[in-house]
Amino acid sequence: MIVIKTKEEIELMRQAGIILASIHQKIATMIQPGITTWEIDQFVERYLKEHGAKPEQKGYHGYPYATCASINDVICHGFPSKKELKNGDIVTIDMVVNLNGWLADSAWSYGVGQISEEADRLLTTTKDALYLGIEQAVVGNRIGDISHAIQTFAEERGYSVVRDFTGHGIGQKMHEDPYVPHFGPAGKGVRLKEGMVLTIEPMLNVGTYHAVVDEEDGWTARTRDGKLSAQYEHTLAITADGPQILTQL
Repeated sequence: MIVIKTKEEIELMRQAGIILASIHQKIATMIQPGITTWEIDQFVERYLKEHGAKPEQKGYHGYPYATCASINDVICHGFPSKKELKNGDIVTIDMVVNLNGWLADSAWSYGVGQISEEADRLLTTTKDALYLGIEQAVVGNRIGDISHAIQTFAEERGYSVVRDFTGHGIGQKMHEDPYVPHFGPAGKGVRLKEGMVLTIEPMLNVGTYHAVVDEEDGWTARTRDGKLSAQYEHTLAITADGPQILTQL
């Protein structure tokens, strides 16, 4: 069931989104060779507590951290680690913020120090794909219009689009209907209506789109061929005036 939000409820989600966006802004200044994703995770825990918010994914189906930290060939759901990031790595930090029962979800990929031209192009293309998808998130369009815009753009540039993980509705629950694939034909799927709130979160890979999950922790999803992956994600509301991004300052 799709839960339509009122303008007041969307504003409550925006407040959670502002906290989340401010965290990503600070993480961007922290990312450098030598820092650990465990340190970033601890910072996020402290920041949320100081701002009266909670890390929604901590404890979700047993997930033990406030953030997901996915490095290089990890697509998503990587565990924060005490291993130092090194020059040339790329890392995606993903989190869901709960402020007074309302949620916001955003992931951002970062380059560590000097990254390769290949890695830089992957990050740029993935971010551009996100915003092209958001442009399609207007009243009257269908989910497939978002999906098709992302897939077409990514594949024209030589990247594959992850199939196993998608965007989704969000509100007082982390995952609500509808689900938002980042691949597929235009003109298909649920029609977008005012008051819907979605995440769009394309994950693009340099090689194959196939993923494998580490048996050790049951969470960490990697590219099957060991090549790089990146992800960018915003939470947005469908409004009569167009898509409103809730996870930006």
